[in-house]
Formats: sequence, C-alpha cells, structure tokens
Amino acid sequence: MSPILVRPVREQLEHDRVIRLLQAKYKRKFEVAINPGTEQTAPVGGPPPWYPDLVLQSNEKTRRLLGVVEVETTESVNHLEAMSQWAAFSRLHVPFHLYVPVGCIDSARRLCADLQIPAAEVWAYHAIGDQMRFALVQKAPQPADGKVDGKKVAAPVAAAAAPAKAPAPAPASARKTPPSRGRTAPAPARRAAAPAAARRKSASAKAKASPPARGAKGARKAVARPSRTTKRR
Repeated sequence: MSPILVRPVREQLEHDRVIRLLQAKYKRKFEVAINPGTEQTAPVGGPPPWYPDLVLQSNEKTRRLLGVVEVETTESVNHLEAMSQWAAFSRLHVPFHLYVPVGCIDSARRLCADLQIPAAEVWAYHAIGDQMRFALVQKAPQPADGKVDGKKVAAPVAAAAAPAKAPAPAPASARKTPPSRGRTAPAPARRAAAPAAARRKSASAKAKASPPARGAKGARKAVARPSRTTKRR
C-alpha cells in the first residue's frame, strides 16, 4: 500500500484482489511474497526499506530478488505516486512490473516517459463480471528475446557485410600484351603471303630450265619435211 495515499474502500478491495490473483499467476515461476493492504511482510531495498505489492524471488534457498510488481488503482496513478514509488522500484536493478486500470494506460505511459522510469512491463486490468482480465500493453526491449512491446523486432543488419567476390581473371589467351616500344607486331597477312611467294619463285626457276615447247615442235617439223629439189629429180 502506498504510504502517501489512502484509497477508497472499494478501490482498496479491488487492489488487494488483483494482488492475490497475480500471486497465483507468478507462483509458477517465482517464490512470491505480497504486501496487501497495510501489511509490510516483504521489504526490499533500503534503508529505509520499500514494500511493493508483490516481491518476486528465486526458488533457491538464497531467495534472490528477481523482480517487483506494483498494482495501482484509478486514484493512485498520479505524478506524486510515480515519483515516490515507481522511480524507487525501477532503481532496484530488477524488472519492475506495473499494473494499472484500463482507463489509466495513457497516464501511466506519460508518467514513465516524463520521469524516465524504465518499467519492464506495463499491464492493464479490468473486471468482467467476477473475472479479472489482464493485458500486456508495453514491454521494454530485452536482449534475450529481441521484443519490444510484445512484438518481435527484426535483428539488426550486420555492419560489416561480406565482401563482394572479385571477378575471375581473364584467360591467358584473352589477355592483351602491350606492344614493346620501337617494334610493331607483324601483320598476319604477311605471314600467310610468305609461302605463296616461295612457291612462285620455284615455278619460275623450273620454267627457265626447260626449253620452250614451241621451238622443239618446229624443229621436229623441219626434219620430217622433204626438200623440194630432191622430189623434182
């Protein structure tokens, strides 16, 4: 119970009812101690010690403090309460869970932002008949699960991306060799023309060595032809 606030009887009964319901909820994972109404059985922090509505401890023998829970009503969601209790609970170096009525969600968020109170979780509760319903409305980012306000946040992109692969080197045949100074590469046409010139030279040499065909033919005709003077005789 807040030391600086006296709630109306109806709100106090609802406040203590929510505390006992939350005790059953958190008992699955923690050893839970409560301080309902004017009871002060589970102190934390200090000096002077504080008495949050629920104290979450480990199940070990050491009873290590793992979190604190504060339940507020419509009358207790105000600047004085936030500055006095919420700020002190958030400095205990354990998760601080805040439960407020549905109609006070915006006020609770604004107070946490203005006073820089890092609440691990902010819950809203409301009664439907005889049942009490709880809804998570805000959750601080946790490195372990990477969630903000109950929604999963994408993992940050790595700052150093893998270097792009360098293009494969061109084959040796495709590489261009720069021409040396003072020399010019021979043209391919000249290389191909060299064998043809050699063939022409050998053909001309053979033609010079052999006698002309026309002169030989004329000589054969002259031998076979009889002389005219002999026939007349």
